[in-house]
Amino acid sequence: MNWNLDASHSEVTFKVKHMMIANVTGNIGKFETKVTSSDENLADAQIEFSGDLNTISTGDSQRDGHLKTADFFNVEKYPNLTFRSTSFGGGKIKGDLTINDVTKAVELDVEDGGTGKDPWGNTRRGFTVSGKIHRKDWNLVWNAPLEAGGFLVSDEVRINAEIQLIKVS
Repeated sequence: MNWNLDASHSEVTFKVKHMMIANVTGNIGKFETKVTSSDENLADAQIEFSGDLNTISTGDSQRDGHLKTADFFNVEKYPNLTFRSTSFGGGKIKGDLTINDVTKAVELDVEDGGTGKDPWGNTRRGFTVSGKIHRKDWNLVWNAPLEAGGFLVSDEVRINAEIQLIKVS
């Protein structure tokens, strides 16, 4: 059974603390998700995700440009981040996240939004995926110390994805 992403009803966002006082939110504008499973309960689902880092946006073009440089994502050399699941179920998804050619195992929380039929007879399934990663684990190490102590950009990155899938077979 195959499920494709409904990109117009899905989003991938992240939050990073700036100056230790407030969060900056960004998103990946273009991404793909592919899910295969033997049945509709997705107990044995294999999930593949790819995000185009050239489409990263935080609402500030100067910051977005900096994120695309070798200080962070180095999109000229590594234009995509990828995730491949190793297990799915029990409110968790585990898998291998690759950023900057560095692959690390991660575990994220999953909230199953349920299944429904759309007006055209398609079966849809929704999920909210959330969790935290530490950016330095993927060589995203640029930072600047603050005069009062601490750093400009936190190490912790909070991830949130709202994913809607359409069953294709």
